[in-house]
Amino acid sequence: MNPASDRIERKILLKVPRSKVWRVLANAEAFGQWFGVSLEGKRFVAGEWTQGQITYPGYEHLLWNVLVERVEPERVFSFRWHPYAVEPEVDYSQEPTTLVKFELEDMDEGTLLKVTESGFDHIPQSRRLKAFRMDSRGWDEQMNNIEEFLKTSVKTRERQEE
Repeated sequence: MNPASDRIERKILLKVPRSKVWRVLANAEAFGQWFGVSLEGKRFVAGEWTQGQITYPGYEHLLWNVLVERVEPERVFSFRWHPYAVEPEVDYSQEPTTLVKFELEDMDEGTLLKVTESGFDHIPQSRRLKAFRMDSRGWDEQMNNIEEFLKTSVKTRERQEE
């Protein structure tokens, strides 16, 4: 296994307390708002599947389908999915999944969020490189999305309290 081709890792320092970051990760509806998937009324429960319609422009025809692995309050949230499974006519169900893990760590200025997606070396050769590249780009965007979502929700709350 080659770590460089098997895993994507991103880190971002979010200038809010760990509890706030956890809320937008572990609450399915909030997660969906910044991640781009409709998860109204859904919950993340370890060992259970969670599905929702993708709301990201150009991908609305797809169903987001993940198996939640771990929900350790304010520490770790992880799920398995089929990376870059975007062709509606392809059955990805027999393929191996990748593991997406969100880890939180307290820092002086806020919370360090580390996202790791691993297991690409097990994805079929024919689509492994594209899945890796597209998810790599996607995680760059999602780090920006969660940061902006947290900034906006903090400002909204401050305005409501005025």
